[in-house]
Amino acid sequence: MEVERVVLRRRHSAQLKALVLEQCAAPGASVAKVAMSHGVNANIVHGWRKLARERQGAALSPPSPTTLPTKASASVPQFVPVALAQATLPPAPADIQIELRRGATAMKITWPITAAAECATWMREWLR
Repeated sequence: MEVERVVLRRRHSAQLKALVLEQCAAPGASVAKVAMSHGVNANIVHGWRKLARERQGAALSPPSPTTLPTKASASVPQFVPVALAQATLPPAPADIQIELRRGATAMKITWPITAAAECATWMREWLR
């Protein structure tokens, strides 16, 4: 014997949805408590909130460049391209310059940058 199962979906009016969403938007409101007070599952209310945010995001999309900004669209945050000056780096030094001091003795050594590896080897040996 087969039992046919019929699934009924409840339909909620736009007024109820608006009321629930308004109450959920209140500071400190609990979505679960608001949903329970109206006999609606909290997951359903979360879905309504998500749909409302998506609709609001679509309504806040930037106007096309051909339209003039209106008073309403002027309050919508938009990205504005900004031209930045290119940072110029100082020229790289042509030589490695090292100043060494030991007691009253001071030495200034200039080493070609092309021989940096040899300079490092020399420094390692000197510091032993």
